[in-house]
Amino acid sequence: MKKKTAPLSVLYMGIIFFFLYAPIIVMTVFSFNSSVSTYQMGGLSTYWWKEMFSDNAAMSALKNTVVLAVATTVVSTFLGILAAVGLFQSKNKLYKRSMNNITNIPLMNPEIVTGISMMLLFVFAGTIVHQTDVLGFTTLLIAHVTFCLPYVILNVMPKLRQFDMNVYEAAVDLGCKPFSAFFKVVMPEIMSGIITGAVMSFTLSLDDFIISYFTNGPSFQTLPIYIFSLTKKRVKPDMFALSTLMFVVILVLLVLMNVAQSKADKRGEKKYA
Repeated sequence: MKKKTAPLSVLYMGIIFFFLYAPIIVMTVFSFNSSVSTYQMGGLSTYWWKEMFSDNAAMSALKNTVVLAVATTVVSTFLGILAAVGLFQSKNKLYKRSMNNITNIPLMNPEIVTGISMMLLFVFAGTIVHQTDVLGFTTLLIAHVTFCLPYVILNVMPKLRQFDMNVYEAAVDLGCKPFSAFFKVVMPEIMSGIITGAVMSFTLSLDDFIISYFTNGPSFQTLPIYIFSLTKKRVKPDMFALSTLMFVVILVLLVLMNVAQSKADKRGEKKYA
């Protein structure tokens, strides 16, 4: 017998979804506003979408954001795989437990604390090497990798625990070199976790504001910081269009990630059934 959902539960879920998605829906609708007003609809038009793509400053910030997100994803995924494999193969339980706790610190630490502390670290390092203008793409990349790396590790580690290492050892015993055996035997089994961690790294880097605000320099501006700078004056609907575009891209990536994860779980169930 199917259990009926309590009316209060449905009401609670409805309220939560309303407050989560109503602002996004309003923003999307007003991105197609034909007038310059941000609170009155004057008709539907794609004018502000065209205006968005003709805004050189916004497009430059968008390009910087995508470049940073891609670089963060590549570095975080590479380091995350190495860290996850190293922790998985470690025989020292105290070391493994300690490293797992350290890995969780960027997840639990408030972003403003991480941003301020990393800014102070970069400025201090700059004074040592006698550099005053140290904040820029490099510092942003280091900061983004710092808070994205744990997500890759936490997504790869469960896949390694599910993998039967006897298969890897059998491949090595049959003459396959350890490095080659890892890519041919282990990598396909943990690929779903790698993809999930990479997508999470990309989306987190793409829309990060707080840490980026404290670790960026005047020579490299990301899109969230650019949009924040516009709040000091009148925000035009072209920023609604730009924000809608970012939301759609992240939504599509998350849907694809969930579909890939679901297919990988089904393959795992059939394999071990």
